[in-house]
Amino acid sequence: MIWYLSYIIIYFLFMFSLGFYYYTKVKTSKDYLIASWNMGFWSIVGTIVSTFCGAAVFIGWVGMGFTVGLSGFFQFALPAVVFSILLIAIFAKPLRRQKLFTIAELFTIRFGGKTGIIPSCLSAFIYSVPTLALQMVGMTTVFTIAFGMEVNTGLIIAFILILGFTVLGGLPATIITDAIQSIVLVIGILSLFVASIYYGGGLSDILSNTPIEYISPIGPNGLVSVLLFALSVGPFYLIWQSTWQRIFASKSESVAQKAGITGFLIAGAISILPYSIGVIARNYVPHDINPDLIFTYVTVELLPPQIGGIVLVGLLAALMTGATSFILQGSSNLTVDLYKQLLNKNASEKKLMIASRITVGIISLLGLLVAFNLTDIVSMYQWALRLSASTLVFPFLAIMFWKRVTKIGVITSMGVTLIATLIYPYLNIGVDHTIFGLSISLITIVLFSLFTKHSTTEQVRAVYWEDLDSKKRVVS
Repeated sequence: MIWYLSYIIIYFLFMFSLGFYYYTKVKTSKDYLIASWNMGFWSIVGTIVSTFCGAAVFIGWVGMGFTVGLSGFFQFALPAVVFSILLIAIFAKPLRRQKLFTIAELFTIRFGGKTGIIPSCLSAFIYSVPTLALQMVGMTTVFTIAFGMEVNTGLIIAFILILGFTVLGGLPATIITDAIQSIVLVIGILSLFVASIYYGGGLSDILSNTPIEYISPIGPNGLVSVLLFALSVGPFYLIWQSTWQRIFASKSESVAQKAGITGFLIAGAISILPYSIGVIARNYVPHDINPDLIFTYVTVELLPPQIGGIVLVGLLAALMTGATSFILQGSSNLTVDLYKQLLNKNASEKKLMIASRITVGIISLLGLLVAFNLTDIVSMYQWALRLSASTLVFPFLAIMFWKRVTKIGVITSMGVTLIATLIYPYLNIGVDHTIFGLSISLITIVLFSLFTKHSTTEQVRAVYWEDLDSKKRVVS
């Protein structure tokens, strides 16, 4: 226990010292929520790696590898990386040029009025809150592993630590600590991978003793299952606000694009490891074990505490960076999209800073409440992704590429798709959940836009093409 305690104390002393440092530096809501659009290449690379590799990597993806094999990588991690890189390669420059805080702002600027409410609520409550809860549960797992702490006590301590750090430093502290924590994270997951190979008897024994379906890209459930699961995950990463925040926070369009692509390539390479650990674990853990407990079993039961402590701190680093990012994502939505847009358009910087820290507390408290009732990590995360993607992907693409899209078309599409996706489990139809939701979204946004006129509050433009036109004018 002394090794675990020493590592964890040193880690949190480091985190909070940086938090206090940035507390003295952060003066405005722009500093606090978006790092004043001024972060450099390696800071963005590090924060992308750390945020992408959160609780899902250490706990959920290890368990997924144990259950379905390496096909889990092709179902979940690879689609997430591919769609994230597509977002950055195609949209990073035009989005960075907008100098926004949130995805909902894009909707509000394009259509005016209250159009950003639905994307803001989806981002804050449907995604940020439950994914924050995942991080809290993950931290509680660490405290239980290291100290035998009772679950509810661990959740409360996790809540206090996460809230305290986030309130202090905001996004600047998060991004800088992310860049440093990404190194700890990589060391932790590599240590676990090497240990798994050792306890699995070496690569030759592992390969000979592992059924081929757990090594195959299509896994035990077949190609169709892999593709459908990938479709339920991938599109969400086009509208993942954590990536948007990193694009906005970059100090230039070039940094946003180059650092973003670099970060996700590294994150993709790292994400192969947890699935591999899960597959290897089939050679030395009981097959009736709860998949989410495999990480615990390997770290505590097999690794010496000197090494296990490093793995635990690597997990804590992943959890803290994810938690702070998701809190600030939700806080940005509540502060910028709801408080400033709906309640106080002329709010002073002092009021915006107060609102930012209050909304950090609100998102944190909601995350704690969800964490007390959380059971299935992967399923809950997949549900949040599916609902957000079905509702927002086509409206986002329409804003970027289709000048004809109307306010009524977007609002109707988001509302109908949201309801349709929620009631899908009760419809008993043979179409995949995600395909159903995306189809409803596409059909409604096209039809209602073609048969309605632009509102007087709209800025009638296609952001992507407008951006290209402006660049051509500058060149000529």
